[in-house]
Amino acid sequence: MDSFIAVDKSKTTRSANYRGSNSFATFLIIGPTCFFLGILFAQFPYDFPLLWTSDDVLPTFLDQLETHLKFMYQAPPLIARILHIMVGTGFLGLFLKLFRPSEANMLFDGASLILYVIGVGIYITNIIKGLRTVDAGIWNDPEFKGSSVDGPLTGEVVLGREDSLKVLAASNTILALVLVGVLVLQAGQWYAERKDKEEAEKFEQADKDKKAAAATSGGAASKKKQ
Repeated sequence: MDSFIAVDKSKTTRSANYRGSNSFATFLIIGPTCFFLGILFAQFPYDFPLLWTSDDVLPTFLDQLETHLKFMYQAPPLIARILHIMVGTGFLGLFLKLFRPSEANMLFDGASLILYVIGVGIYITNIIKGLRTVDAGIWNDPEFKGSSVDGPLTGEVVLGREDSLKVLAASNTILALVLVGVLVLQAGQWYAERKDKEEAEKFEQADKDKKAAAATSGGAASKKKQ
């Protein structure tokens, strides 16, 4: 395990075995991240009235949103499996780039992995829990008073319907920001590699110019001696 995560200081952005922004592993990261952002964007029309407007939320809208969330949660198992495969694909890409990483990999891909894990944590602890709450129909229970109730969420304190849906919408927004952070880090890695390549080319060109000038001056000196 130590050899897996140990930084290879001999590896640079120009090494043959460097897994940078142009590697297939980067595609395995960016693809699922954009996929999840697309899902969250499709959910944004429902989240917008809950978080980003000062207008009162109508009960009919809450009913429509609740129906939508129940439909999503009760989707065939294949849908959830595809989603989890995409989550695993993102982890695969990050682990590939962090196998015997360079310092650049540890900086950009290590931070991307941290954000990705945070995103998965938000999905499991907030979003999945919120969907289960909606599907259970806690608010329709005559004994529900915004406190602990009997049923699938026994012993847990459940907020009112509107507040719970707002928490779920806020979780979607936070998750979107975390995923955007992953894309920003991957774009930052590409930019850093580009600047490093430009600097290396400048040094190489300067070295060639010095050698050419030295050869020219040496040839001129030999002609004067003759």
